[in-house]
Amino acid sequence: MKRNSIHSIFLVAIIFMITGYSTSVISQENDKYVVVLDAGHGGHDSGNRGNGYYEKEIALNVVLAVGAELEKDSRFKVVYTRKKDEFIELHERGSIANKANADLFVSIHCNSHRSQAYGTETFVLGLHANDENFNVAKNENSVILLEDNYEANYDGFDPNSPESIIGLTLMQEEYLDQSLTLASFVQNRFKKTLDRKSRGVKQAGFVVLHQTYMPSVLIELGFLTNNKEGKYLNSKPGQTAMAKSIITSIVDYKESLDAIYYVPKTETPEVGNATAKMEGDKVYEDVIFKVQIAAGSTDIVLESFNFNGLDQLSKTKTGDLYKYFFGSTSNYTLIQELKEIAVAKGFDSSFVVAFRNNESIPLAEALKAGASSN
Repeated sequence: MKRNSIHSIFLVAIIFMITGYSTSVISQENDKYVVVLDAGHGGHDSGNRGNGYYEKEIALNVVLAVGAELEKDSRFKVVYTRKKDEFIELHERGSIANKANADLFVSIHCNSHRSQAYGTETFVLGLHANDENFNVAKNENSVILLEDNYEANYDGFDPNSPESIIGLTLMQEEYLDQSLTLASFVQNRFKKTLDRKSRGVKQAGFVVLHQTYMPSVLIELGFLTNNKEGKYLNSKPGQTAMAKSIITSIVDYKESLDAIYYVPKTETPEVGNATAKMEGDKVYEDVIFKVQIAAGSTDIVLESFNFNGLDQLSKTKTGDLYKYFFGSTSNYTLIQELKEIAVAKGFDSSFVVAFRNNESIPLAEALKAGASSN
């Protein structure tokens, strides 16, 4: 296979199943949260060799550091697709996640380019793929050509075919939101904590394996081909810092889900609008809560008939991605009620998000700030 691809060449399934989390975690509160960590490449697949470094080694070092720290937290169970320098076929990585009944899938890679490009980026599976993102997906998926009997393993999937990519992604848009949330946590942490250049959260079509449904991201730590960034990523301090940032993002993501599903709700009358306040409400003066009801590449007019009768609508655009929200309030009790209204209107995957100074923040961070009573 070609070694001069723009991006690194290996990936496992990137897909979503927040519904699996929401049902299992509520009914089995004592179960650990299962995170599958995937170190890209391995064995005879070295990944990119920018500046003479080995992507497979850097990815493994970061994965092991992330896993070691998460294993100290009793809330997590960590499963690895590989813990040593070995080649694991794409479909086997998906099978590992399936057998583990994983709640989260995180794949670690490093980028390459013919220029001195630099910066981090995190990919999720999505319907929209421009030419650049299609090429990323094509290169990432092309590793299946290294495998024996790949035609049977992937049921005729062609990594060079746009039609194959579209077929992978069509059924997954419903679960896009949660993976985007995790990806945003990762990118924001890299930028704010480590001062790394963020190239953003991106969507592309990656191979879907054996019905592996879970929130998933592929993290590109940076460019080994960039002289400065490659040296940083190949260093022990650089790998440790990147690992710590990923650990924090995973913990923040889980805690944001816990807040959604476990925060007790006070008895309140039926909500009429997003500005109502009642005695006992939890109000966070410097935080705005919204219910995220959808996300995708299509720009939808904010009219109630486009959103099953919901009003109080807003949206944001980041790159080619639109996010759509219902409600806007500092009242956390009220936003929980609005979330129930959204679900009743057919937006089953709705979840609460938080903003401070017009910037998205982890929900757990917002709730830790404390609330006043009204």
